[in-house]
Amino acid sequence: MAVISLTSIQPAAAAQPPTTSAAASRGSLLPFYNCRRNLYFTFSPPHDRRHRRRLRIHAIDAAQPYDYEAFLVSRFNQSSKLKIAIVGFGNFGQFLAKAFVRQGHTVYAHSRSNYVSIAQSIGVAFFSDLHDLCEHHPDVIVMCTSIISTESVLRSLPLQRLRRNTLFVDVLSVKEFPKNIFLQNLPSHFDILCTHPMFGPESGKHSWQNLPFVFDKVRIGNEESRLVRVDNFLDIFKKEGCEMVEMTCAEHDRYAAGSQFITHTMGRILEKLQLESTPINTKGYETLLNLVENTGSDSFDLYYGLFMYNENAMEELERLDLAFEALKKELFGHLHEVLRKQLFGKAEEGGFRRPKLAKLPKNGTPLLPSQAEAYNTQNNN
Repeated sequence: MAVISLTSIQPAAAAQPPTTSAAASRGSLLPFYNCRRNLYFTFSPPHDRRHRRRLRIHAIDAAQPYDYEAFLVSRFNQSSKLKIAIVGFGNFGQFLAKAFVRQGHTVYAHSRSNYVSIAQSIGVAFFSDLHDLCEHHPDVIVMCTSIISTESVLRSLPLQRLRRNTLFVDVLSVKEFPKNIFLQNLPSHFDILCTHPMFGPESGKHSWQNLPFVFDKVRIGNEESRLVRVDNFLDIFKKEGCEMVEMTCAEHDRYAAGSQFITHTMGRILEKLQLESTPINTKGYETLLNLVENTGSDSFDLYYGLFMYNENAMEELERLDLAFEALKKELFGHLHEVLRKQLFGKAEEGGFRRPKLAKLPKNGTPLLPSQAEAYNTQNNN
């Protein structure tokens, strides 16, 4: 009895069954199709006709049909996945990490505080040492630090341990400041993408659908792989339903000062008033309470950064102050008219006019017009 082992047998096109005489000379052989596992079969030699009917085919594993289309889809999905490092794993960093992990990306994290347990709970690898993190060669480094600590943290990164074309991304609420910091501290072979998700853990806790995401491709290399990498990162927010808004950092800061900074300022002012919910809340009052909740959950460093590192913020603060003063003058002016009408309205309606005071004499006693004329005549004489 002979044993033949096959490691791979390709399907034969229009295979014809052997003739009886040929089968008798070679032994009985059954055709195999789509067999990609190790197979072997036994057959009886032609001279042993007693055992010719005992032909058996043995397979180590069952052969499965090969789905090339599924293979291509799998390869494409894997090629679009990124290794993303989040530097600054606080509230907002954790908020972004959940979306990154949810879409199948590999996420690393670093922070001054120990967030090992939180990172493990959401599928993130936490590193307390930046050198260890950088040795994993992430495709993207997302800076999620506070505005005022961005420069010092960036300078602490061991850039020599990163790939020379690593993409740096910021998510700060101001844009011109991090753009200048990146350009000044990162060598020219690193890519730079400035972004601002116009939402946070509170406003985006249920969905990111239709929430604005601002981005500016500050410096991106011309290689196809680097262009694709940027698109893959931006696709994370597209897939979450964000409204993608591309604009320059200068344009963002101009718009943000008149919207985000004013919003946070009004929220902070209302927080000082210690507003509380009542049994008769109106929709407008509920909106104010939500504003206090949303802005109050952010750190004061964030609000200070909006003021300190956006050159348009001071102008908006002055305009807000002038608007408040103008509103008070309008209120008090209207109140003065109401009180005057209440005090003198009947007299004025009857045609009576109060005598106006004339110039003050040297002793400071006010004079009526008739007395003033006599006083002036006496002085002239």
